[in-house]
Amino acid sequence: QVQLVESGGGLVQTGGSLRLACAASGRTFSSYVMGWFRQTPGKERDFVASISWGGSNTYYADSVKGRFTISRDNAKNTVYLQMNSLRPEDTAVYYCAARSGRPVTSMSAYNYWGQGTQVTVSS
Repeated sequence: QVQLVESGGGLVQTGGSLRLACAASGRTFSSYVMGWFRQTPGKERDFVASISWGGSNTYYADSVKGRFTISRDNAKNTVYLQMNSLRPEDTAVYYCAARSGRPVTSMSAYNYWGQGTQVTVSS
């Protein structure tokens, strides 16, 4: 069982940066693939980024590639999402998620979810 708590969301201007963090409970954090997803009202939750258990493999949605960076610190049981060059279309609730196995982009493959943190980018 893994419990996830996101933090770091907020209001930022276009072109600004934010760093989200997701703290996980449990002793086996390092064995989980971690992912970030985002959701806007009335839409499905979309894949943003994922990272392998050791951190050596990362994957990104095309819309964030080159602007966002996912990383993890297994000693701190925390995964991060550094978001740079933010745009109004990045406005969403951001969720972190965990799963066993390989990094994948489908939200249905993730077993554990945080409560989400709001990111708002003003134009």
